Order: sequence, then C-alpha cells, then structure tokens
Amino acid sequence: MSSSFSIFYGGVVTPVDASHWKAMPRCLLAVDPSGNVAWLIEHLEENTIPEVLNQKGRSTVDVVILRKGEFIVPGFIDTHTHAAQFPNLGVGGQYELLDWLNKVTFPKEAQFKDAEFAREAYRDVVRRSLDYGTTTSCYYATLHLKATTILADATHELGQRAFIGKCNMDRKGESPEYYIEENAKTSLQDTSTLISYIRALSPVSGHGATSEPLVQPILTPRFAISCTSDLLYGVRDLAHKHDEQYPNEPRMRIQTHISENRSEIEYTLKLFPKAKSYADVYDHHGVLGDTTILAHAVHLTGDEIELIKKKNAGISHCPTSNFNLRSGVAPIGKYLDEGMKVGLGTDVSGGYSISMLNAIQSASIASKVIAMNPETPALQTKSSLPGGNNQLASPPFTPPSESASTPNPPISRFANRQLPIQTLFYLATLGGAHVCNLSHRTGSFCPGKGFDALLVSVLDETGAIGVWGKEATLQGDLDMERKKLEENLERFLFCGDDRNIRKVWVQGRFVGGKTFQR
Repeated sequence: MSSSFSIFYGGVVTPVDASHWKAMPRCLLAVDPSGNVAWLIEHLEENTIPEVLNQKGRSTVDVVILRKGEFIVPGFIDTHTHAAQFPNLGVGGQYELLDWLNKVTFPKEAQFKDAEFAREAYRDVVRRSLDYGTTTSCYYATLHLKATTILADATHELGQRAFIGKCNMDRKGESPEYYIEENAKTSLQDTSTLISYIRALSPVSGHGATSEPLVQPILTPRFAISCTSDLLYGVRDLAHKHDEQYPNEPRMRIQTHISENRSEIEYTLKLFPKAKSYADVYDHHGVLGDTTILAHAVHLTGDEIELIKKKNAGISHCPTSNFNLRSGVAPIGKYLDEGMKVGLGTDVSGGYSISMLNAIQSASIASKVIAMNPETPALQTKSSLPGGNNQLASPPFTPPSESASTPNPPISRFANRQLPIQTLFYLATLGGAHVCNLSHRTGSFCPGKGFDALLVSVLDETGAIGVWGKEATLQGDLDMERKKLEENLERFLFCGDDRNIRKVWVQGRFVGGKTFQR
C-alpha cells in the first residue's frame, strides 16, 4: 500500500461481464492510501485534469500520465496452479494424466519434504508468477505442512494475493508409498495447523469487503482418487467449523480436480461405486458448494452440469494442460451459457507455461476447436427436455454488470463458437474473481475494490519483439483512440510476454513487473 494517493491518466481497460469490457483511452483513475480504487472518471479531456483534481482536493503532481501504447488492466487471476510443480515446467508432455502423476509429478513433489529446497523454490515461484502479471493465485502446495507454510510466507512477503492449500491425500495404493499421508486424522490435523498459521499472517480486521486478507488458506483434497471417504468428510467438517467459528470472516474455500481425463473418471467411479458421477462423489461428501473451485471439468455429463450449477461451484478452465496431457477440450462456451462461474488456470506443470497470457491463447484455440467440431445435439437441460418449456434453465449465478461504454454487438450464446476477445479477457480477470468468490475485491476497477493491476506497454522499446509496436500509438478522436486501445490489448494478450508488463500492483502496492527493483 502507498502512503499517498496514486492517480493515473490514460488508457484503462476493465471487464464488465463475459460479453463486454470498458475501453477508456482518456480515463482518470485514483488509488487511495489503503490500496483501493478511490474513484474513476471514464472520460476526461487532459486539459481539464487540474480543475477536476482541485475539486477533489488533489494536485496534478500526483498524476502519472500514461503514454500512447501504454495502458492499465486488472491483474490476472490464476484459479488453478501447482506451486510445487514449477521446477517440472516443460517436462513429461509425452504422458497422459495418471502416468504423468506417477512418473513425473509425485517424485518432484516429494522433494519438498526438504524445507530448504522448498524455501528456495517457492520464493522463486511467487516472484515469477508476479512478474508475469498474476496478482491472485490459487496454489496447490504438497502434502508437507512445513513446506506449505514456507509458500504462505513467500506470498505474504512478496505481496501476492493468494490461496494456499496443503494437499490432502491419504488413500493407500493410489499414491506412491514415499508420497502419501499416514491417515485422514494426520492429514486433517496438519491442515488445521496450516489454517491457523496462515490466518496469523494477516489478521482479519473489519467486515465485508475489507476483511479479505491477501493470503488465505484453502482446503485442498487433491482429487477423489487420492482421498478416502473419511478424509473427504473431514475436509467438509473443517470448512463448516471454520465458517461457524468465524462468521464475520471470509468463508473457507475448497479446491480440487474433476473430470480431467476419461481414465481418471472411470477409476474414480470404481473407487466410489455408489456415486452417480464424479461430481456426486464430492457432493455426497459435502465438499461441493459455492466456495468450491473445480479444476478442468473437461468431460462433465449433463447431470453433473446441473449439479454444479445448483451448488454454484466454480470451474477453472486449464486449456494448456488439457492439450498438453491430451485430456480433451472443455466446452467452456456451454458452461457460460449455463450461467456457471468460469475462470482460467495455468495448471503448472500439466500446463507448460506460468503465464496467464498462454492460458488465454490456449483458451481461444480450444474454443475454435469446438467451433470447428460442434457438439450435436446441444446440451439438454431439464427445461429443454421433452415436456419442458424449451428455454435455457435460469442460472444460479448472475454476475453483476455495468453498462459497457462501447457499443459492442450483443453476445447471447457462447456454445460451439469461438470465444470473443472480451470473453477471454473476462475469464482471466473478473471471471476468475467470481470463481474465487473475490469479485467484490478484485478482477475489475470499481471504487472500493483493491487496485490489483498491470501497467502494460506494447511499445517496441520493451524488447518484446513478438508485439508489433510500430503501430501502437495513435492521435485522433475518442472513437479512434478507443479502437487503438482495444487493438493494443489484443496484441498484448496474443503476442505479448513478461517484457510488456512494466509494473504490477496488488492492493495498491508495487510488487512486480519489468521495472520492479529486486
């Protein structure tokens, strides 16, 4: 957080909903000393800035004027990644999921038993993640309590907004002997200790929006295959106990995997023969709810979609990983049409890049693959079955929306179509915030929200030669400048890299980017 106001004038883009954004080339945005957006004026001529600031009791000395080719966007929200797998980036792409876990992933994660190894690795993980523009991350650690506290320390010290989870995995025979917890009781005791440790890092003060600490615990039953019923019931009880004990504090989130790979689904149902589906396993054990984040969801059945909608759980779309491990292509357009909460995840190291830009690009390709091979017939919901009213079922989740400042054509359906650029941007920002139950704090720019933001430049001077910066600047009327701003954002999302991310702020604190002094 800053000790004074920070005020920016120039290009700002913020998501509104899955169909729209606000592209504001002449925006005046102020950040207060607590790191929240104080106010935002969408359109203001530069020569009127002194008058406006005088009315607000501020000085022009406080203003940072952005150059043409520079703009500010909300920070990226990575709804699913494995901090302990960063050292394995780019390794193991020849395997599918279950072989990849046993031959590549579990051996590496087991090394985090060494606290010094964890300390060196995790600090580097958070540093790299921030510099690539991820201001909020949902981290899976390992089953080791000490190492997971080290990850929490790193995120707290370096200033990233994060959810930190110690993996719960106690099912004998489904995890290697060298990498498994003794029993459900031990797993839950260690998890309870971790919750207390993380809560002590950033004590909660106040209520509502301001009571969300930057670093929070998240319950992490790895996936159904690695957990006994006793452990899953115990995770449910820990969540309920926390929420009852601290009714005025943020509710406990839960993260896990679902329906990533067809072999995984088949094996899960063998281990839980009474379950109707993979999603039913979690629902039966009480860990499927509106604070649950489900990674992948590549092969959900119609009944599972209805159940997840009813419970208002969120989906983390991890397209790079799904391509890399040959898991499949998740029908994200279908989920959006159903009103489900959807965000993006890098899923390192099933995904081979830590960059949310890569996740955006892969999500675009995934939607185009589906558009070229549309599903038929379309998903049937209860309301579209024979005897129904043939209308889309009313979704349980309707994210708040503001009127968009640009006249975009209405986007009423997403299934079997390529996802528009506005939708991809939404998934990486505000969509992820909804998945994490953080949309009141981050994901877009509104007064009262935390200033989690990136200063982006698409100018050639950044050295990011993948972006054609020679056409990044434009002087013209407002409509021309708006179109150029939208074009520059699209260039960044599809051709940019970390060199284009000049500054990264979390809750108003300058924490990363290419100009950050380490």
